[in-house]
Amino acid sequence: MAGKVKSKKVKVKVDKARAAERVRKIWPILKKTYPQARTALKFADPLELLIATILSAQCTDARVNMVTGDLFKKYRTAADLAKADIKDIESDIKSTGFYHNKAVSIKGACTEIVEQLDGRVPDTMEELTALPGVGRKTANVVLGNAFGRPAIACDTHVIRLSRRLGLSENSDAVKLEFDLAEIVPKRNWTMFSHLLIFHGRNVCRARKPDCENCSISKYCPVANNPDLW
Repeated sequence: MAGKVKSKKVKVKVDKARAAERVRKIWPILKKTYPQARTALKFADPLELLIATILSAQCTDARVNMVTGDLFKKYRTAADLAKADIKDIESDIKSTGFYHNKAVSIKGACTEIVEQLDGRVPDTMEELTALPGVGRKTANVVLGNAFGRPAIACDTHVIRLSRRLGLSENSDAVKLEFDLAEIVPKRNWTMFSHLLIFHGRNVCRARKPDCENCSISKYCPVANNPDLW
């Protein structure tokens, strides 16, 4: 008996004008559905959010919040982390995974902040991405949530939903960021990211999206079509 042939996913072709119109239609629906949409990472200032975001790579926000509760009591400033022993930082963040690389990034970024920026977390993309271990996604999270600047943070949920909704053909986070910047009004960039993340976690999940109970399924090119998931 022949084995079952697995369906091949089909790429949804993107028309920017239609994609922009789709954004305009789903925006108010998602806003109404997720009025509480915001970053789940707990922070009191830009430094705490920067560190929490570095820790969130390949780790749940819930786990990061468990770790940072004690971490931010132990290390209250960038200087504290800059002068800390790397092994101590590794021990403190071990449960978030990839702890060596994360510790190196945290210590390196904080050292740069202390030595080059007078202890101040920068508020521009150029300065943030110049810090060790800080890419555009991390920078956008900090800019959008700590400084209130328009910023599109592309995590796995944003990438998945953007492709399913026909907003972009790109799965590369940086390319997707620029695609979305063209079709989402700049004033909505930060919140749009949050809305897609909330919808991805609650409804449009990776393996089995709940199209039947999706508030924006009528605007989704792949809704109820497993071959396109």
